[in-house]
Amino acid sequence: MEAILYILIFIAGTVFGSFLTLATYRVPLHQDIVYKKSYCPKCNHKLGFLDMFPILSYFFLKGKCRYCKSKISFRYPLIEIICGISFVVLALGLGVNVNTLFTLKGIEFALGILYIVFLFLIAGIDIEHRQINRGVLIYGILISLLNIIYQYFTSDIFNLNRIVIYLVIIGLLTVISILRVKKKAKNDYELSSIILCIVINFFTLEIGTILTIIFALLIVSMKLLINKIFNKGKKYNNNMPIASYICMANAIVWITIFLAQIGG
Repeated sequence: MEAILYILIFIAGTVFGSFLTLATYRVPLHQDIVYKKSYCPKCNHKLGFLDMFPILSYFFLKGKCRYCKSKISFRYPLIEIICGISFVVLALGLGVNVNTLFTLKGIEFALGILYIVFLFLIAGIDIEHRQINRGVLIYGILISLLNIIYQYFTSDIFNLNRIVIYLVIIGLLTVISILRVKKKAKNDYELSSIILCIVINFFTLEIGTILTIIFALLIVSMKLLINKIFNKGKKYNNNMPIASYICMANAIVWITIFLAQIGG
């Protein structure tokens, strides 16, 4: 039964991954992500049921659109696989099984899923558009509040003073961000990155957040070094998706924590 449960969790993760690839494409374009039927971005043909199986459809169609034969990026099945694995690691780390799925462990698992969705959306949109989507950031703040409420009543991780301090900080930053938008500020990427780090802190706490920032800085440093080595004498774009690196680094930290729990 346990094996079947984890297989189902992996499948659920791949379905979420498929939805996230859709959302990453549509959210910046302000397109509906719930009711509008999936379509090929190349030929705009609506996809059939058999075209939308996570992972399997990509390989059955040989990485091409059934209708226009345009090549489909391998990142789609890759994200689905990574998301499925992330769900399983989360479940194992939390000790979710047949007996605990509908207990408090199940609530923790659901909050973890919401957080994984947040990281994937922030990273995916940032890689494509070099921006931190404001709607996704607000979603991150909301699930952070849900996590705070849950942790406050079920553990001693968040005491009242700690919660108030963080809420005041994130409230001030959010107000500043809104005022910048009203003033038509062209770029609030740095401010949004700080809010992103605070949201991350609500889920991985101070140590996890510090490790995330350190890993993100290492990724940025390696990226700059690689660009300098392989683009010697050439101009290259330094406009890097920092927020996506922060999300990737946090995912590494988060998964490492859960793998350590599994091993322990």
